[in-house]
Amino acid sequence: MQPPVRLTLVAALAWSRTTEITDALVDLFIGLVSKFNTRAERKIEKAIEAEAKKVHRKTEKLFSIAEASLRTPEGTVRQVVFPAVPGGEATLQALVAEAKADAKAYKARVRTVLTSSYSNYYRRMLPKLLAAIEFKCNNTAYRPLMDAVDLLQRYADIPNATRNYDASENVPIKGVVPDGWLEAVVDENGIIERASYELCVIVSLKDALRRREIYVAGARRWRNPEEDLPTDFEDNRDVHYEELRQPLDAGVFIATLQEAMRAAMAACGEAVRRNRSGGTKVKTLRGEARWHIPDLGKLQVPENLRALHTEVAARWGIIDLLDFLKESDFVTDFTDAFTTVATREATPREVIRKRLLLVLYALGTNVGIKRVADGGRHGETEAALRATRHLFVNRDNLRAAIATLVNATLKMRDPLWWGNGTACASDSKKFGSWSSNLMTEYSPGVAGLLRDVA
Repeated sequence: MQPPVRLTLVAALAWSRTTEITDALVDLFIGLVSKFNTRAERKIEKAIEAEAKKVHRKTEKLFSIAEASLRTPEGTVRQVVFPAVPGGEATLQALVAEAKADAKAYKARVRTVLTSSYSNYYRRMLPKLLAAIEFKCNNTAYRPLMDAVDLLQRYADIPNATRNYDASENVPIKGVVPDGWLEAVVDENGIIERASYELCVIVSLKDALRRREIYVAGARRWRNPEEDLPTDFEDNRDVHYEELRQPLDAGVFIATLQEAMRAAMAACGEAVRRNRSGGTKVKTLRGEARWHIPDLGKLQVPENLRALHTEVAARWGIIDLLDFLKESDFVTDFTDAFTTVATREATPREVIRKRLLLVLYALGTNVGIKRVADGGRHGETEAALRATRHLFVNRDNLRAAIATLVNATLKMRDPLWWGNGTACASDSKKFGSWSSNLMTEYSPGVAGLLRDVA
C-alpha cells in the first residue's frame, strides 16, 4: 500500500475514533448528571413517604384546637391544645410532617441532597470531564451559560475549600441559575456559593446540550446542528420549508405536532383500555408509570440471509467447533501446556491430547463431559475423560494454553494492517490493544480481560 493511501486511511480512522470518543464523553456527562439528579429525587420521595403519613379528618382536628384555644386562652399548649386532639402530641407531629411535604419543601430538600451528593462525590470527576470537552454555541441567548462554563474551568484547580467566588468575578446568574435555586446559590449578602452554583451550571449545560443549543467540537452526534442545514438555508428558507412540507410559522408547526401526538396517545390509551394493544400496557416501576412492551418473539429469517447461509454452507460446508479446536492444536501445540498433577504420566501423550481436546470442548461449550462421552465415536469413556479433567485441567495450565494461543495469534497478524498489538480479548469482540488506544485501555468490559491475558 502506498504511503499517501496509508496516511489517508489512518487519518480517516483517527478522525472517526476521535468523534466516537468525544460522543462517548458527552453521553457520560449527560448520564452522570441525570443519574444523580434522579437519585436525589427518589431519595427524597422515599423519605417523604416514610414520614408524611396522611392524617385523616384534619379539618375536624383543627376546629377542636381552635375551640379549645379560645375557651382557655391563658392555658399552655400542653394543657390546652394537646388534649383537644385525639392522639395528642403524636397527631400534631404527623400534621406538621405532612405540611412539610408540600412542593416548596420538597424542592428545597432535593436541592440539599443534590448539593451534598455533588460536593461529596461527583465534584471530583465532573470538572475533569468538562475540561476534556470543548463546548461551542452560536446562540447569543446562551452566552451567560458559556461564560459560566468558562468560570468553572478557571476555578477547576482552586481547592474546593474555597466556598465562594472572588468578589471581582463577574458570575452570570440570569439564564444559568433557575429561580428555585436562587436562595440556595446567593445568600442575603449577595455572596455566591460555589458548589451550588457549579451544580446549576452543570444541570443547565446538560439541558442545553440535549436541546442542541450548545454543541461539542469534534463530536459527531453532538456536532453543530447548523452543519446539517443546506448552505443556502437562510436565503431560501421558504423553498426548503416547502420541500419539507412544513409551515414557516413555528406556532402552527407546534400546534400541528401537539394535535398529532394527542391523537396518537388517545388511540394508544383506547387500545390499552380495550386490551387491543398487542400486550402493551402501563406498569408501575419505583412509583412511576412506565410503558411495558412485550417481546416480539422470533422473527422469520429474511430470504436474502437464508440464501446467504445456503451458499456459504454449499461452498465451505459446516465446520464443527471441535475441528477449530483440533486445528488450533495442530498449529500451536497448546495442549503441551497441560501437565499432570500426578507424579508421572503412564498414558501415551497422543491419547492424552485427544482426551484433552474432548474435555476442553465439553467445558467450553457447556455440553458437558457425559454428553461428549455418550454422543461421539471417539472411543473414550466418561471415566477416562473425567480423569483427564481432574489431572490436567487447572487454572495454571489453562492460562499457559491461552497465552500460547494469544501469542500465536499476535504473531500471525500482519503489522502493516493491525500494528504491533500487545494483547487481545475474546468476549465476542476482537480488539487490538495499544497503550494509546483509549477505547480498549479504559473500556470497563475489556480492561480486566486485557490485564488477565497480559
